[in-house]
This record gives sequence, C-alpha cells and structure tokens, in this order.
Amino acid sequence: MTVLLRDGCIPTGPSLNSVKRDVKSNTAELREKITQACQGLDLKFVDPNEVINKTIAGLCPGMTASEIDNLAAETAAYLTTKHPDYAALAARIAVVKLHRETKERFSDVMQDLHAYVQPNTGGTAAPMVSKDFLANVMKHKDALDNAIDHSRDFEYKYFGFKTLEHSYLLRMDGKVAERPQHLLMRVAVGTHGDDLEQALETYDLMSQKYYTHSSATLFNAGTTHPQMILLVGFFETLTACAHISRHASGAAVSISNHRARGSYIPESHGRDAGLVPMLRTFDATSRYVDQGAGKRRGAFNMFLEPWHADIFDFLDIRKNNGKEEMRARDLFCSLWIPDLFMKRVQAEAEWSLFCPSEAPGLNKVYGAEFEELYELYEREGRARRVIPSSKLWVAIVTAQIETGGPFMLYKDPANIKSNQKNLGTILSSNLCTEIIQYSAPDEVAVCTCGTLALPAFIHDGQFDFPKLHAITKVFVKNLDRQIDVNYYPVPAARYSNLRHRPLGMGVQGLADVFMCLRLPFESKEARMLNLQIFETIYHGALEASVELAERYGPYETWEGSPAQRGQLQYDFWGVTPSPLWEWVGLKARIAEKGLRNSLLVALPPTVSTSHILSNNECFEPYTTNVYTRRVAAGDFQVICPWLIKELVALNLWDERMKNKLILNGGSVQNIPEIPDDVKSIYKTVWEISQRCIIDLSADRGAFICGSQSLNIFLAKPSVKQLTAMHFYGWQKGLKTGLYYLRTRPAVDAIQFTVDKGVEGR
Repeated sequence: MTVLLRDGCIPTGPSLNSVKRDVKSNTAELREKITQACQGLDLKFVDPNEVINKTIAGLCPGMTASEIDNLAAETAAYLTTKHPDYAALAARIAVVKLHRETKERFSDVMQDLHAYVQPNTGGTAAPMVSKDFLANVMKHKDALDNAIDHSRDFEYKYFGFKTLEHSYLLRMDGKVAERPQHLLMRVAVGTHGDDLEQALETYDLMSQKYYTHSSATLFNAGTTHPQMILLVGFFETLTACAHISRHASGAAVSISNHRARGSYIPESHGRDAGLVPMLRTFDATSRYVDQGAGKRRGAFNMFLEPWHADIFDFLDIRKNNGKEEMRARDLFCSLWIPDLFMKRVQAEAEWSLFCPSEAPGLNKVYGAEFEELYELYEREGRARRVIPSSKLWVAIVTAQIETGGPFMLYKDPANIKSNQKNLGTILSSNLCTEIIQYSAPDEVAVCTCGTLALPAFIHDGQFDFPKLHAITKVFVKNLDRQIDVNYYPVPAARYSNLRHRPLGMGVQGLADVFMCLRLPFESKEARMLNLQIFETIYHGALEASVELAERYGPYETWEGSPAQRGQLQYDFWGVTPSPLWEWVGLKARIAEKGLRNSLLVALPPTVSTSHILSNNECFEPYTTNVYTRRVAAGDFQVICPWLIKELVALNLWDERMKNKLILNGGSVQNIPEIPDDVKSIYKTVWEISQRCIIDLSADRGAFICGSQSLNIFLAKPSVKQLTAMHFYGWQKGLKTGLYYLRTRPAVDAIQFTVDKGVEGR
C-alpha cells in the first residue's frame, strides 16, 4: 500500500523540519506534505483535508517543525478507527520526521554511537556499540550501507513505529540516533559479525518482517554488553537475580526447597520465618532493579510445589486485602504441580503438606518416583498438615479469579516430555511459562528466543508452507549463532548455554492468519492449519539443527537424550505427523549426526514484538475488534484491520457501522447487517469456546519441545468453570495449564468517541 516517490522516499518537497514559523506560513506546506503522504492510500476512506484541518486547528505560534510533525502524525493516528490506512499515513509522517533528523548511512550512525561521549562528565567516553562490532561494520561498510532499504521503514504502522522509537532505537543525548533499518542491521551484524553473507540474509528477512528477534536482542545486539538471550533458570541468591534482571532477563526462582514457617534451623538453633519474608525481599528488589535503563521493570517468577506447608501463604501474597507484611504484589507466582495432586483433587482425597527440611527430595523427583516418595513420607507421618485436597484446590482457583494467578504448570508432563530429561529433574519454567529447562546451582538455564511472523507467509490467498520451512531454518541458525556471541552476566549461564544450546522459537499473528484466510478460529480448517504450521516449524527447526550438528557436532549433553534414543516431541504425545513433511529420513539423519540444540520451539507471549510488526499476540484470538494501542504519545483506539477490509468489501463500512461496533464493545455478533459468515470469523476470545483454545494448544503441543504461554479467557469465571478448564487441559497433556487467567471488567468503559446521533441514523 505504501507508494514510494523519488529515490524510494516519502514524500518529496519542502520539509516540516526546516525552521520555526508562525501558524499562517505553516498551512500551505502542511497541506502539501499530508496530501503527498496520502498517495496510494484508500482516499474513499482517508480524507487528507480532515487531517490537515484538525492539525491546523491544533497549531500554536512558535511551534517547531518537529512539534508540527508530531501533531500531524498523532492527528492521523487518532483517526485509525475510521480506516487502517490512517495508521499508515501517521507512520509516513513520523518516519519522514525521523529520517530528516538522523543520518542515512548505517556505518556513519554506528561510528557516532561508538564515539559517544557522556554529557557533563568532562569528556568521558561512553560507547554505545562495541569496538569489535564497529570493526566488522567498517570492514564491510559499503556492502552494509548499500544493502539497507530505508523505504521499508514506511511499511511499519504508526503504533509499531512509535514502539520502536520509544523503547528500542538507540539514542544520544536523549535524541533518537537510529532508524528502524539501522536497528535491524545492527542485530544482523551483532549476530553474525564478520560473516557478511549471513548478516545480509538476516537483515533482509527481518526487514521484510518474516521474523523478529526477542526484545533483549533488539535492545542489546552490537552494544558493549550484547545480552541477547533470556536467562530463565533457578538462582541461589538474590544478588544473582538482581544482576541478571538488570541485563534484560526475567528470573525464575524455584523455592520448593525453602524451609517452611516454624522449621528448626540447626545452624542457629532458631525457627525459620518461612517463605513470606524471603518473598518480600525479592519483591522489593524487583521494583528497584529495572531492565536496561528503565526499558523494563525487573521481573521475578517464584515457583512452588503444592505440597509445601506454606502454600496458603504463597497463594495470598498478591491479594489486595490482608496484612501488608504478608504481601508481595510485584512478584509473579507459579505452581509446579505434580500429577498426584490433580489425581487427589479429582478423587476428592486428602492432601498432605510437608516442610522440605523434614521431607527432603520431593522437588528432585517426578512421575512414579515422586508418588512413591510422597506416599512414603505420608506413611511415616512426616506431614505438617493433612487437608482435603479440595480445600487447597479452591484456594488456588480463588486466587486466580482474584489476581489472574498463580500461573499453573504441570511438573510431570514438563519433565516426561522434555528432551533435557537426561540431565535431571526440571524445577521450573521462565517468567512467561514457555521455557522449561533443566537448571542447577552451577547452571542457570538460558534460552535464545525469537518469533516467526506468520502473516508474512500468506501468498496469493494461500499459506506458504515451503517458505515457512525455509525461513525457519535460517532463523534457527541465527538463534544458534547468538549463543556463541552473547554476553553472559553470570558464568553459570554461559556454562549451561554452551552445554545444551537450547532455542525458543515462537510465533505471532496466528489469529491474523485465520482472519486473512477467512477461517473461523473454531473451524476444522483452522485446526488443521494450526497443526500443519507447527509441524512445519518443528520439522524445519530439526532439519536446521541437524545440519548445524553435521558441521559443528552435536550439543555437549546430546548422549542419552530422548532425541538421541529416537524420541522426538510428537512421540511423547503419541501423535503421528501428517504427510506434509517426511519424518522417517529426518529421524534417521538425527540418529546418525545428532542435533546442535537440545530444544528448539517454545511459544512466548510476544506482546512487544507483535506490536512492532502490527500482528496479534502469539497464538491467541483477538480479545476485541476495537482495542487500544498505548504509545508515548497517548492511547489510541484501533479497529481490527481485517474486519474493516471485510466490511469495506461488503459496502458496510461507514461512520454508523463504526459507532455500532464501538457501542457493542468490539463485538460483531449483535449487529444485524453483518452476515453470519463474517460474524463467525470475527468472534472475540470471549465468544470462542475455551476448550477450542486448549484443543489448538494440545494439537500443536506435539510439535513444541518447550511449552506455550497459554492464557485462559473467562468473562466471569466461577470455581466450577475454571476447574473444568484446568482439568481439561491437564488431561490433554499440556505442560503449561495457565499463564494468566484473563477476565472482563465488571463495567465496560464509557464509549466517549461514539456519536449517538450518527449511530441512530
């Protein structure tokens, strides 16, 4: 939809950034600028005069050219509820502004970033990119500069561009120095160094929006501390957590081995205060230590097994009521649930609570071995308390209804279905519940993450599986390379990552794919496409990993792994893949040559990176067809672009329809003019059966060697309803049963933007 004018830039003509001027002299140039920026947009729905007039109405004497640009872009963005092309117009205005204020050549910008001097310090050098990185840039400066296609900056929508500008593009003295294409090339060179061919391939695919690396990579690639991967595992000390958090990683902490309240402490002959004081210390640290100069707050996820005697205190720490000294509301909390607990709840049986110092080793075993040890301790009378299992279950579900958590993961499937189970018992996942890896006192679990942008693989109304397979292979090789060039804030993370080389490749925009192909989320066709997409990703990832193993050798702990013994992820689920890809030969090749990576696929939430690429998050349905995008400039309402295109094609899109959609809270189900087939495609997550969400997750689970950040959406959840959802997911074999429980507000927000007169006509 973007129209490129002279030299691939938008638009030509005088710049808004030239000089300060008064309101009258701004008007003609502003009109010309916005009119030219509208070229190629749907002028049936995009009115340049409306943007011009609203911008002029907001002008004040003495405004700078930059301020006028911002006002024009924000004015266009606020009109996005009328048509998605307004977001394109807003982005064009904002990108032109950034291009006028930054240097064009990538090598020049990187030189400036390396030569940066900290202000007000008497000339103290503060390089923002590393010496080695700059050396690689300058060695290939002409090829890198010439490869960058600045016109691709105009393919971002306004809200994605503003996210990049606000949080990701590097700044000097508070001013943005990079362009989006510079950032992507920085990631490519930061990953591949002197390998020009691979760097250019990575840049080209990222700039075409086939995939994106994680936020940590976008923040830090090429910098003096290139922390590009996610540190997720068990940590013994608060100091280690704080150190890791400030380098843009969340910390997952298994606390099941911490003594319960009142336990005897042999060293001091005192009594332990239990979990809560320790949790409050972590809570305070998470608020104090942010990630990357305020880019993100610190985040700690605490994992506890439900047999721990302090479990009820743990469930209460995020609640709004109760004693303040018993609360730690900024922590994330997760349950690491053995199958035995679910069986006891199902059977309405009793459940025993233990102190780990009095019943040691329960956190170190799983499956049948856990059940034998747990029942032995019960027979020996070591339990602190014996309660009805239903009492604890109701407390868990009630906490989830009140606070959205604790997150729920199933310890036995997480271990039994892991390709790392030859290493030992896995104690936790990461912050977002999709990275499930082995960790130990001398090993901090690490994962190199990124996401494939699924809508990019739709060509001519068909999903392009060969293209997805090919680009998955490139992406795996990129992620694997980052393991070797990454900066590790603690030695235990480097030790772990180089031994096991796990990856966590996810997706974004699955709901967009379904909408683009006109497939209802609950349809058989969508279910099959979901399955084939993840078969393709897993097959491509394995094929790339075996190719890397043929070149560099398998990862260090390959021997004894399930894959080495001929078991891939779908074997754990008892699933036979479809005929889409050839698996027999691939298995034989893996058996002969090994894999370079112990894990390959995991599905994170992808909120920030999906926002950048204008896709819906990860594998979730749309929560509403009218939603808010929050950027530094403010909150903007947006209407699902696929729905608008559908209604435009049916000649149903106008101001009256827009207002009806807003009055219906983003739902199309009660708008009589909209055909039933369109209503089925644009159901929101509140209108889709949650069993369908779980079914799709279980289907693709056979091809995901990590896990999935699975949210459950219940408008007004009850204990009975949520219990049914949990047991359905557990019986389906999921590793992650719940990331967040999402509920709807009791009262809908007032619809200030609705013109009641227009709606009624």
